[in-house]
Amino acid sequence: MFTFVSSDENEPVHRILGVKLLGKEINVNIIPFGTSLLTNSAPYQGETEMLIGYARVSTDDQNLSLQRDALGVAGCEKIFEDQISGTKSERPGLKKTLQYARDGDVIVVWRLDRLSRSLKALIEMITLLESRNIGLKSLQEAIDTSSSSGKLIFHIFGALAEFERNLIRERTQAGLKAARARGRTGGRPKSLNHDKRLLAVKLYDERKHSVDQICEMMGVSKPTLYKYIESVRSSEKVS
Repeated sequence: MFTFVSSDENEPVHRILGVKLLGKEINVNIIPFGTSLLTNSAPYQGETEMLIGYARVSTDDQNLSLQRDALGVAGCEKIFEDQISGTKSERPGLKKTLQYARDGDVIVVWRLDRLSRSLKALIEMITLLESRNIGLKSLQEAIDTSSSSGKLIFHIFGALAEFERNLIRERTQAGLKAARARGRTGGRPKSLNHDKRLLAVKLYDERKHSVDQICEMMGVSKPTLYKYIESVRSSEKVS
């Protein structure tokens, strides 16, 4: 409905009603000049958010009906689906969901693990949605990031994830330090000791055996043999 104010109350109505927009007829409400617009026109209603559902099951044997029904009851106007493991990075349904969602929309899932199987990936997804001003709502956990309390919960999740990563890093560093104190340097064990490496290089220099034969005798691969040869050559140059 469009509202026009006529400066002449005797102006023929058909001259004002004969309005077309992009070839389509539109309704026009004519208000005589001097009439208050506040009492004759409805207030502007902005666009409301759209609820977009995303459902996922890991295998073809599992059924999406439960999630579809729950998302439908929640008011989702559009539902995208995947039948693929949550650990897979490429999920066509999720990709379409993110492409379809617009500023102010809310993506609704039945449960958070339908969206991601790890806390780290979930936090990254929330960050992406927040940067695009898209909310996330989980029905089972009753979490809605479009609300202040929902955002607070995910900030707490993010802090816990960072705390866990720091603990793992500290434990790893402490373990390596303790191992070095006991004389263990870590890494893969050497295939051959120093004497055997010299023997392997000697056999190679003598040219009496093929590389394959030397590797079979010493129990090493070709790249390892060539690495030993290069190491011995470098040591000889230094000395």
